Amino acid sequence: MSVWNYVVTAQKPTCVTHSCVGNFTSPQELNLIVAKSTRIEIHLLTPQGLQTILDVPLYGRIATLELFRPHGEAQDVLFIVTERYKFCVLQWDSESSELITRAMGDVSDRIGRPTDNGQIGIMDPDCRVIGLHLYDGLFKVIPFDNKGQLKEAFNIRLEELQVLDIKFLYGCAKPTIAVLYQDNKDARHVKTYEVLKDHKEFVEGPWSQNNLDNGADLLIPVPSPLCGVLIIGEETIVYCSANAFKAIPIRPSITKAYGRVDVDGSRYLLGDHAGLIHLLVITHEKEKVTGLKIELLGETSIASTITYLDNAVVFVGSSYGDSQLIKLNLQPDAKGSYVEILEKYVNLGPIVDFCVVDLERQGQGQVVTCSGAYKDGSLRIVRNGIGINEQASVELQGIKGIWSLKSSIDEAFDTFLVVSFISETRILAMNIEDELEETEIEGFLSQVQTLFCHDAVYNQLVQVTSNSVRLVSSTTRELRNKWDAPAGFAVNVATANASQVLLATGGGHLVYLEIGDGTLTEVKHVLLEYEVSCLDINPIGDNCNYSQLAAVGMWTDISVRIFALPDLTLITKEKLGGEIIPRSVLLCAFEGISYLLCALGDGHLLNFQLDTSSGELRDRKKVSLGTQPITLRTFSSKSATHVFAASDRPAVIYSNNKKLVYSNVNLKEVGHMCPFNSAAFPDSLAIAREGELTIGTIDDIQKLHIRTIPIGEHARRICHQEQTRTFAICSVRNQPSAEESEMHFVHLLDGQSLEFLSTYPLDAFEYGCSILSCSFTDDKNVYYCVGTAYVLPEENEPTKGRILVFIVEEGRLQLIAEKETKGAVYSLNSFNGKLLAAINQKIQLYKWMLRDDGTRELQSECGHHGHILALYVQTRGDFIIVGDLMKSISLLIYKHEEGAIEERARDYNANWMAAVEILDDDTYLGADNCFNIFTVKKNEGATDEARIRMEVADIDCHIWDCECHEQWRSFNNEKRTAEARSFLDGDLIESFLDLSRSKREEISKSMDVQPPKRALLYRIFYKVFSCTFGGGKIMLFHKLSRLGSRIVKELPRERHFSMCRMRILQRSYGQYLPSSPMPQRQTMSFQEALFLKNPKFSTSFSTTSEKSGEETEKINVIFVDKDGEEIHIKVPVGMNILEAAHENDIELEGACECSLACSTCHVIVMDTEYYNKLEEPTDEENDMLDLAFGLTETSRLGCQVIAKPELDGIRLAIPSATRNFAVDGFVPKPH
Repeated sequence: MSVWNYVVTAQKPTCVTHSCVGNFTSPQELNLIVAKSTRIEIHLLTPQGLQTILDVPLYGRIATLELFRPHGEAQDVLFIVTERYKFCVLQWDSESSELITRAMGDVSDRIGRPTDNGQIGIMDPDCRVIGLHLYDGLFKVIPFDNKGQLKEAFNIRLEELQVLDIKFLYGCAKPTIAVLYQDNKDARHVKTYEVLKDHKEFVEGPWSQNNLDNGADLLIPVPSPLCGVLIIGEETIVYCSANAFKAIPIRPSITKAYGRVDVDGSRYLLGDHAGLIHLLVITHEKEKVTGLKIELLGETSIASTITYLDNAVVFVGSSYGDSQLIKLNLQPDAKGSYVEILEKYVNLGPIVDFCVVDLERQGQGQVVTCSGAYKDGSLRIVRNGIGINEQASVELQGIKGIWSLKSSIDEAFDTFLVVSFISETRILAMNIEDELEETEIEGFLSQVQTLFCHDAVYNQLVQVTSNSVRLVSSTTRELRNKWDAPAGFAVNVATANASQVLLATGGGHLVYLEIGDGTLTEVKHVLLEYEVSCLDINPIGDNCNYSQLAAVGMWTDISVRIFALPDLTLITKEKLGGEIIPRSVLLCAFEGISYLLCALGDGHLLNFQLDTSSGELRDRKKVSLGTQPITLRTFSSKSATHVFAASDRPAVIYSNNKKLVYSNVNLKEVGHMCPFNSAAFPDSLAIAREGELTIGTIDDIQKLHIRTIPIGEHARRICHQEQTRTFAICSVRNQPSAEESEMHFVHLLDGQSLEFLSTYPLDAFEYGCSILSCSFTDDKNVYYCVGTAYVLPEENEPTKGRILVFIVEEGRLQLIAEKETKGAVYSLNSFNGKLLAAINQKIQLYKWMLRDDGTRELQSECGHHGHILALYVQTRGDFIIVGDLMKSISLLIYKHEEGAIEERARDYNANWMAAVEILDDDTYLGADNCFNIFTVKKNEGATDEARIRMEVADIDCHIWDCECHEQWRSFNNEKRTAEARSFLDGDLIESFLDLSRSKREEISKSMDVQPPKRALLYRIFYKVFSCTFGGGKIMLFHKLSRLGSRIVKELPRERHFSMCRMRILQRSYGQYLPSSPMPQRQTMSFQEALFLKNPKFSTSFSTTSEKSGEETEKINVIFVDKDGEEIHIKVPVGMNILEAAHENDIELEGACECSLACSTCHVIVMDTEYYNKLEEPTDEENDMLDLAFGLTETSRLGCQVIAKPELDGIRLAIPSATRNFAVDGFVPKPH
């Protein structure tokens, strides 16, 4: 049975390839539509800027995006063609505010050679036909009927084979195209053809133009009344029509994009390869063109698309840098530029290389990418979650709560910061020097702990202590009124808003007060059957000062209740289950949806959708945010409300597309938080951590945070060196005006600030191809090794290169040694204290030798031939994986005794490789240039011939490029197409979970999934989802257990399963992100896992035998705790020790719930005799035991020790602490 793999997108596409503007959502609304690889974004133009209406994924990479308006209709529709020749026509349904597919189909042909210059999709200006150039020598026509509906497509033979561009012309009685092409002598010409729909053929058009600029590669059709076409070359721009020919010279450049400014086509914006924006003007007298003018406006990102919106505002979409929204001013600025950048939209692509580091040393991996190209090249630091940027901090021990208060309810900024301790309350305030200093509010009690504070109506402040509620003037700071707790009772928990106070005293008394102008009125007092654990009356209705509902968490029955205010009528009671009490509740609203959040004492968070009219709770969901109690508080950022969950792993909760998202914060062990918006620290948060109070600003609320380091060069390779805390990059700088247009460098950067420390220029024509930080045998120093190639114009393939060895001394790169090579050094790897290099067709191993004069040199030891071009290399132990240009993946082994490298196995499929990686000793991951990922493994066949052939296994899926889901995820290249197998599409699961419950039910019924299976399917999906995204975790690659995947696979079939609970097994996959969980591989069969109660899968156990209800035999087990106290229990045969401990309230953690993903159920067998009776630990158990705290020779994991008769009397010691690497922090936790 194969292992299933869970693959999910960590970051949506950010590269903009197409854009257009029109009246898509309404005849009165102007929309910008942007294509980002596999997604389209629909924006509305408003006076405040661009407002995103919809962001939708497509099953295909977008090749054509065009808006058009069919005859007789009031608004535009959208025509899309994907790179795999699927098309669709989309329109907007105003009633449902949804996209509707109006037409769809396949425009591929069974024969034909795909065009070298990419697909061309064009729309006739009069909406008579759609034209597609997909294959050399063919032009496909999709005609419209009189009602604007698409008819059957047909092909017309096109004589010109090397087509550079095709456009429909305006003002023609019949659909007419202009074709820009290159002949066999490399000369470029334009021809025009009329399309005869009825005869399905071309006839010669009204004009043609020969011998154009040799760099001409773009046509711009000019609308009526001028008509004709602009031909954009590298050195000239030509206007052509049947009646006119005008040309002007331009500065040498390559125009990448254009955008029309005026409806009549008299002005155009042109964007070139250097990021310069020009204005091209067609001068004319009435309908006669008199000339062309061009003017430089300024600089932007390198444009891949330009769309003029309105009022001199332009959208510049970029594939090489950040996309921009710019404004064209009438007057130039001090630098002579007419361009003003209004907004930037982050683009991570193209990512050429990256490394994973922990820059902030907080146990969280960050990805540092080489992004962009040419002048838009940059380094991007991508981290999971949200950052807090510290502005000020002060050492304060023992903080029990913090609240911010205003001096007047109408004040824009907060004035006071109330800090509560176990036996006192201190008030901090901003002084005239914008510093925090201690002050007093005379009406507050300062010698007791404050339980709650809040601003109140009528410029008042409210303070709740254990004995009273005090109402204080915020202007005079004097006490105006107070409410005292009844004699013999103390306030345990309290909450308040601007006009209401809700508190609970001992014995289950719940008291509701209302605040007036100088008055505190007790409105209602009820007695509950249990003690209250937490309260909230945060207003979520139209009145921001008054709440109609109260949320109350209860002890004993572990429930949350909704009461109506002001009479405290119970309207909803929700049992939470389990034994962990709710520690914080919060009423809140996101994107118009009301929620109740309920945080438990073990770090879990439940969320419910709340019907504010009836108080009904529905759509219960549960995620894990940490391991310690959570405190919930709201705060605002950029006019949106969010929730801060303070705990050992703090997180921010926000809503995106009406779905709750959890992003972790780059802090640890946050006890309390409150918003603190002061003049000196606007939009800040006050955060209490152990021993410290910090004030900081919060990053943009988003799942991934991206920091940009512009370098103005194209960074091609990057490497991090932990010992020197530096980065080294290989980059190329373009110099259009210099004789040598490119210069290549090795730069040394500071590891924290990423500032340039040192630069080493490479030789002329020398490219940096690879870079590595490594050390060598018998040398304590750490080096940067750089592999290069001399790319000479007269050579088809580099025949010379170098390996440069640098050491970092005093913040500078010092060249220690260099080694000439007979080819390009495409890859470098550290290999058993030596250096492994991929040089053209050869894998070469070098050793680091000491010369007689004390210097070092690289000396060749051995090598391996037999590759076309060895581009990518990864190593593990003595094994070497090679990704070849054309010959897929091969496995090599280094033999120490012989000092030789030999081939062990090979994949004989012809895959053009783009990357390789090693998953485990037998399984290897590959990616090819057709957007496929696949795994191969060694064939353990009996014959030598079988053993050297690798077999494709596990993942076999296509990334992005399909149209129906099955095709979209299929493996596809020029030679074959195969179904994807052995993987689960996380994107599909996430989109399923985004649907409403009714929609999910509808889909399940349509798939004929029966209710018991349906519920199990939801549990699996939610478990996967919470594992992936709970606590802000982003999973790049995640394996499901065989049991879970088998159940998912079997769900649509007519079979029934009886499962007590389902666990998704996880294992750390730290090669990419240290915090990303990845379940272990299982060897247990499905039947064994399901029916034999194996502890690797089952987390529940029945003490009743499966045979006629007989009582199961039990054995004696003795636990010895950290204090030496013995605990005697009876354990049924077949139960694992972890479950037995939990059933008998013995503190044995088991954080991963028997999934072999932690070491927190570590026990020590005290008698060797019993230890020898246990089964040998598996490799997975040994891996986890290596992480255990206080490891001994008789250590085992409790979840893997199964009670059996021969273990009767076994004594197990519980270590004094555990180490759990499944959570951030890695701090041993005492039992």
